[in-house]
Amino acid sequence: MAIKQGWTGRVYEDFEVGDVYPHPLGRTVLAADNMWFTMLTQNTNPIHFDHHYAAKTEFGRPLVNSTFTLALVTGQSVTDLSQNVMANLGWDDVRLPHPVFEGDTIYSRSEVLEKRESKSRPNVGIVRVKTEGLNQDGTVVIEYKRTFMVYKRGHVPQTIQQAGRPAGR
Repeated sequence: MAIKQGWTGRVYEDFEVGDVYPHPLGRTVLAADNMWFTMLTQNTNPIHFDHHYAAKTEFGRPLVNSTFTLALVTGQSVTDLSQNVMANLGWDDVRLPHPVFEGDTIYSRSEVLEKRESKSRPNVGIVRVKTEGLNQDGTVVIEYKRTFMVYKRGHVPQTIQQAGRPAGR
């Protein structure tokens, strides 16, 4: 049986300013996602978990916790951006131009804004991107800039599977 290497993500050298990556997976937000995330993060605003209260607001229904939206869209970008990241350095200019509701499906894309060599770590480079999350209608629901340190080619720590050894042996 031939073992074939799967996608292992981009390294610093793969990023080019101006490239846009439409991230491959969309995700429909469930009421349970919103409820669990809100409770896990101890957010006490009833607009996220009290349907009776939310019905009395201008939105008429619960809003999805905005930090869930940030986490979801960041997670959607991992396969294209940060599979090989050493460290996240920051999220800046986070904007939420349109609310997210339970039942919305979120998609995302990122554009490479800049990249540079690290001055202190020769095994990584620093990349800055702009990421947008869009709902099923194509409406932007979140946008932000993110900066991260990503390994250079030949410096990504290998897993057992990447080293060519089957797991469990």
